[in-house]
Amino acid sequence: MTDATAPTRTPSVITKKTEDEALDVVPVRHYGRWAAAVTAVVALIGLAGSLAKNDNLHWDVVGDYLFAGLIFDGLVTTLWLTAAAMALGLALGTVIAVMRLSASPVLYGLSSLFVWAFRGTPLLVQIIFWGYAAALYSQIKIGIPFTEVTFVSWDTNAVLTPAVAALLALGLNEAAYASEIVRAGIQSVDPGQAEAAHSLGMRPALTMRRIVLPQAMRVIIPPMGNETINMLKMTALVSVIAAHDLMSNIQEVYAQNYQVIPLLVVASCWYLVLVSLLSIPQAWLERRYGRGAARSQSNSAVQRLFGSAGTPWARRTKKEAGR
Repeated sequence: MTDATAPTRTPSVITKKTEDEALDVVPVRHYGRWAAAVTAVVALIGLAGSLAKNDNLHWDVVGDYLFAGLIFDGLVTTLWLTAAAMALGLALGTVIAVMRLSASPVLYGLSSLFVWAFRGTPLLVQIIFWGYAAALYSQIKIGIPFTEVTFVSWDTNAVLTPAVAALLALGLNEAAYASEIVRAGIQSVDPGQAEAAHSLGMRPALTMRRIVLPQAMRVIIPPMGNETINMLKMTALVSVIAAHDLMSNIQEVYAQNYQVIPLLVVASCWYLVLVSLLSIPQAWLERRYGRGAARSQSNSAVQRLFGSAGTPWARRTKKEAGR
């Protein structure tokens, strides 16, 4: 038995629906966007050609010093300063972030004072301060406070060498910024996660290490990657205390031959190479810790450049992915 009043689907409706499904939707053409892109590319080519033909750059000097031994010596110092300062800043910053989230007013006050002091003064001032700390304390002593009893002492200039002073300045300054990044990451995790861990008998320290921090990494990694890249460039400031980094060695050379611009081009080339290399693990870590989030599947810069939605290549890729 069939219901005579039930609507019937005519073949024309089925055919029309099939034709609609077969339609190829073409996005709107953004001609203004293409015109702006062409203008930008032409301007970039013109700038590159002008720099290539500029005799004042002395490309022969750039070629002579690009792979010189003193440049590689400075690169080694720059790299280990970046790695050590970021390690010190991240470790100390994590401790300070936990202290700022503590219910203890003493821990909260001390950590807030640290962040206020090191984030509120310029990094260049901090580098100079640590470099000339011997003018404040000629001896580093360990003893009983407010007495003349001293157990051991060291000469300040012997302990705080330019490299150590640079590491302390960069690491402590980074700790102030890293603490805020880590604190924001911890607060982004649902408090119910920690409560569930505590209900299972996990200690607060274990909960923070095994439950909260792994989930907070998705929020921490992107800004911390930017901090690492920024730290690499900020190492150039330690040249004011002659820490023998890349910029220090560059300055020593152009102070003798007066080829300032060519040697700055050499420094810029190496900084660009190092920053580009650091961007690769940063992108991998963002994808690694961002798994499961909708925004973690974003395309790379090359894919966004050549795979925009309006290009035939992108439409062909989407069709192949849908098969």
